[in-house]
Amino acid sequence: MNQKSIVLLLLALSVPFLSHAEASAFDTGDTAWMLIATALVMLMTPAGLTLFYGGLTRRKSVLNTIGMSYTAFCTATVVWVVIGYSLAFSEGNGFIGGLDYFMLHGIKIDDLVGSIPHLLFIMFQGTFAAIAVALVSGSIIERVKYSTWFIFSILWVMFIYSPIAHMVWGGGILSDHGELDFAGGTVIHINAGISGLVLVYLIGNRKGHKEMEHRPSSTKLMLLGSSLLWFGWFGFNGGSALAADFIAANALLVTNVAAAAGGLAWLIVEWVSTDKRPTLLGSASGVVSGLVGITPASGYVDVTGALVIGAIAGLIGYFGVVKLKVLLGYDDTLDVFGIHGLVGIFGAIATGFFANPEINGEAGLLYGNPSQVIPQLIAVGATVVYSGLGSYILFKITGFLTGGGRVEDTLEDQGMDLGYHGEESFDTEDYVESVK
Repeated sequence: MNQKSIVLLLLALSVPFLSHAEASAFDTGDTAWMLIATALVMLMTPAGLTLFYGGLTRRKSVLNTIGMSYTAFCTATVVWVVIGYSLAFSEGNGFIGGLDYFMLHGIKIDDLVGSIPHLLFIMFQGTFAAIAVALVSGSIIERVKYSTWFIFSILWVMFIYSPIAHMVWGGGILSDHGELDFAGGTVIHINAGISGLVLVYLIGNRKGHKEMEHRPSSTKLMLLGSSLLWFGWFGFNGGSALAADFIAANALLVTNVAAAAGGLAWLIVEWVSTDKRPTLLGSASGVVSGLVGITPASGYVDVTGALVIGAIAGLIGYFGVVKLKVLLGYDDTLDVFGIHGLVGIFGAIATGFFANPEINGEAGLLYGNPSQVIPQLIAVGATVVYSGLGSYILFKITGFLTGGGRVEDTLEDQGMDLGYHGEESFDTEDYVESVK
């Protein structure tokens, strides 16, 4: 057999293998990364957010605060696989998906989304829905009925989160108009922040809000929670690339940079303010603000953009929490609107300024495409209106079903942990007795 014949024989034998490689887009490396990223995002709610929120709230309602996020993760997970994913990602119109994926109907174990299993994509997106609704709870803790929150969280995932996710990521109207939202600036942060603010005005301030001393139950737990959120955010933003690639690597880098810049910005402005005290609470809040600000931009901006976005996000978070809330007098208990709403709005708009085409092919205003700011503004406005009106309606319905959304005054005075759940987070009295 001559050399030419050998070459032709090898080519003939390789055709089936080449055809199979071209036909299959499954990638084990991408899948391995997305399994890890999904676990990281899952960690953010029942561990990171619960500790962050629990450490921030007052001692007498720590368990109630933790429980609202913990339960929200459970309810959102169930709602997501039953109907939420279908409403967000199945074929529909510009505003909402259909019921093709109800109970995940028709999705086979070996179906793919890009290069990863479809079922893994569903799980990844479900962790986003869970943390979004859990964030809302921070606005109204210490005074809302658990039953009201339970029902509201179910309805919110179905009728608020899923439609906005469809509009932005599921082929809906906002994606058609060119909005850039890599990991959830509009879908999660603006959505949760606006909803939280609406619920604050509907349920009212806590008793004696202006006179009370709001002392966090545990700064240490708050810091641990913020660190777990920071850690999980690498899966949040890096995983949104849906691949183990250069975009994911860039997302991890700019996420870390923006978080650090936000933490320093809040710390410094607090340090030079009239109080003259740099606090760990402020630094942690600045880190979370930086993370929120970079979320929609993480797949589109470089390190320069991350530094600017993170620093400004820290300043905006400080203004929203320390200044605006006091000025307007609303009792957003754990500053969901100030950190997630206001900073989320900034981050979404800033993406239209700082998107660098060398990162992901999308250019913002500073790179010669000023028109990118327009779809960003439209998406912000649409999310604010839809989330605000929708949350108002759902909370009114939920309050009616549960005999009013607010607990009795005596229960609010006593604290939600003992009065509502019959449990204590810090069992100090029993500990003192045992020592004696």
